[in-house]
Amino acid sequence: MNDDRPQHDETGAKTAAAEAVFPDPVSTVAPGGEAAPLVLASPHSGRDYPACFRASSRLSALDLRRSEDAFVDLLIADAPAHGAWMVHARYPRAFCDVNREPYELDPAMFADPLPDYVNTASLRVANGLGTIARIVADGAEIYRRPLTFAEAEARIEGIYRPYHAALSAAIGRVLARWGHCILLDCHSMPAVVHYGDGERAENADMVIGDRYGSSCTRDLSDFAEMSLRRLGFSTARNRPYAGGFTTCYYSRPPQVQVLQVEINRRLYMDEGRIAPHEGFDDIRRCLGRFIAALSDYACQQRSRAAE
Repeated sequence: MNDDRPQHDETGAKTAAAEAVFPDPVSTVAPGGEAAPLVLASPHSGRDYPACFRASSRLSALDLRRSEDAFVDLLIADAPAHGAWMVHARYPRAFCDVNREPYELDPAMFADPLPDYVNTASLRVANGLGTIARIVADGAEIYRRPLTFAEAEARIEGIYRPYHAALSAAIGRVLARWGHCILLDCHSMPAVVHYGDGERAENADMVIGDRYGSSCTRDLSDFAEMSLRRLGFSTARNRPYAGGFTTCYYSRPPQVQVLQVEINRRLYMDEGRIAPHEGFDDIRRCLGRFIAALSDYACQQRSRAAE
């Protein structure tokens, strides 16, 4: 992971110690069928809430879960059967958000000064949603007390870095075999989005984000959107979600193409109770068909390149 933090011999030992505090921070599932040049990631569906986090929060267990992309890892669980690698974070984004820079931190949250390499000025930090979030998705403050930088560093070493090491390794395996890779970064979104100017709008069923054409080819975005529409979903592109850290950091088109997909939560869950509803299995099956189509598309790209 590229950041401004000084690298030294203690880094590996510190990460190992932090992983001992936060065991099993990431789940990686290898392809179960014939492998394809496709990786699926779910950075925000983690639901392992450490006791120390719950004790330090002023919020109820349900309120803490408002930031989850709840159950997305289960919705895409068929990905390995279609030849894709699957990587998902096991700890929640409210505890450590792996879809950020390594050190996007709000100094107002901490009892001690932050090192110079910390990014304290990003828009995400200003909105309370840095690597260590200040608020949950509905704007409620998370913590009863200021944190120490050591607490943040332990989460970053023990959760953030293992997640990106696993994701990088999956991409690396695909590149070694195929020479190219498609990464689908999977998220969920509320049924209604509220814009800063007070505008309120219903989200489409699925939102495709390609950083306005910079993270992948237009052909891939068109194919993904067409495939989702054929499955009966309404779609939008880049509004209101164009892609986050993962979409920017890993994309190197055409060798590594990254596409973000946002799934409307009303399709598969009760947003108030954060519980799957009767439509869950149908959406999972539809997404399985979408992943299968994307897997076939990814395999065909090498054939086209060889022509």
